[in-house]
Formats: sequence, C-alpha cells, structure tokens
Amino acid sequence: MSFTTLTCPSCGTDVVRYRNPIPTVDIIIRINDGIILVERKNPPYGWALPGGFVDYGETLEAAASREAREETSLVVSNLRLLGCYSDPQRDVRMHTISTVFVADASGTPQAADDAVNIGVFDLGALPGQLCFDHGHILADYSRSLLNCRHLSSPHPGSL
Repeated sequence: MSFTTLTCPSCGTDVVRYRNPIPTVDIIIRINDGIILVERKNPPYGWALPGGFVDYGETLEAAASREAREETSLVVSNLRLLGCYSDPQRDVRMHTISTVFVADASGTPQAADDAVNIGVFDLGALPGQLCFDHGHILADYSRSLLNCRHLSSPHPGSL
C-alpha cells in the first residue's frame, strides 16, 4: 500500500499520509579522460557518483549542478540526461528515484561536503565497492558511449 493513515490528535479524523519515492540526482562528471567518483563519508560507505537529494523548489538540473559543486568543488558544463533509475532496492535507506546526468568539468576536483575522498577513474578500472546501483548506471553509460561511436562511424560500403 502506498499510504498509511494517521489520526489527527485534535479532531480524531483519519488523515492519509502518502509514501512516495524521494527524488535524487546523480551525475557522471567527465574530466581528464576519466570520470569522477567520490568516497562517501556517510552510510552506505563506498565509492559513488556525485549526487544527492533534490531540494524543494529546485529543478533536477540545478540539483545536479549543486551536488557536483558541493561534493567535488567543480563547476560542470554541458549537462545532459542519461536516464532515470527507480528500482525500489537501489538505495537501502529508502525508495529513491534518481535522474542521472552526464556533464563535463575542468579544474582540480576536491572532496567536500559528504565526500571523504575523490578520484578520477577510467571506466575500465572502477573501484570494487560502488554504492547504490552506480555499477549498473556506469554500465549503461559505457553502452551509450559504444552506441554513439557505432552511430557516428561510417557503415561499410557507405564511403
């Protein structure tokens, strides 16, 4: 059931309390021929894409840019949508729906906010312990890169 009822302490009326997934963003930041991952300061521990919760009144794009700046000290550009991930089991803490973006950045990444460490990784050499469903997201990202290369290369016999 997606809701529960609470009883108003003043009048005794049942009030419906809906349980909805929480919106989040994750961002694949491309820099120096690699991608940025942050090591989380808070549970669940491990390496993760920069990201977090969308603030009330904030657009998804603004949330992605803010989270990138807060966790990596980088300003991102060329923000574009990769996809949305909604598996109720993707976050052990609660049901979240993540909108995932890809962006470019330049500068020197520095761990900040709730990131204890930061690294630039090649897609073929990711750390072993990735949080949430970030392994799945990065596999989708890798496939999208292969598809783009395939679509942009000339087909045999078309030259």
